[in-house]
Amino acid sequence: MYCIIAHISSATSKDYSLSGKIYFAQTKTITPHTPLNSSLFVISLVLDYGGPDGEAGAAMRYLSQRYSMTDRRVMGALTDIGTEELGHLEIVATIIRQLTKNLTPEEIKASGFDKYYIDHTLAIWPQAASGEPFSASQLQSTGDTITDLYEDMAAEQKARLTYDNILRIVKDPEVAEPIRFLREREIVHFQRFGECLRRTQENLDCRNFYAFNQQIDKKNCGK
Repeated sequence: MYCIIAHISSATSKDYSLSGKIYFAQTKTITPHTPLNSSLFVISLVLDYGGPDGEAGAAMRYLSQRYSMTDRRVMGALTDIGTEELGHLEIVATIIRQLTKNLTPEEIKASGFDKYYIDHTLAIWPQAASGEPFSASQLQSTGDTITDLYEDMAAEQKARLTYDNILRIVKDPEVAEPIRFLREREIVHFQRFGECLRRTQENLDCRNFYAFNQQIDKKNCGK
């Protein structure tokens, strides 16, 4: 049995959000119908915890990029979404923990979870499905608003794709439900970043916003 909790970000950052509430809070306790029976499922969840398109990278990316945004509302959106991604990190970690905490050594070996177990027992540790540990090299914060927002949109689509792949493996409806919730939030984030990009472009010279860093080359990028 595990509890899904989506955190609420601060009122200060919400004042600058582009489209009202970017998130919603949900508390729900669910019980999986079946125990862990597929190492691929758990490895996939570990991937979305600390993999190249996972929640840890998303939170770090957005909360780092926010400081160099030229628009306060865009900065607020990054703060909101980055904070929500921290909540997603907790959701994924909770699911992994609750699906693995009572496994016997025999079940661990049979499921293919033994290699992870040797290094980390049943603790939560950020890594990719390949076993590569989480690294800041998986994300970028360039100081160029246009560049960063395009990366953010791509990151959300890759996260949505990862959840799509997980849902093809998950058969238990009670386990799949929070994964669908996370997938839906990635789609909303993609839309919000699109709004941020449009707002940024509208405040720049439309003939050259793609050719200069508006934070540095202001004489070329202003209206």
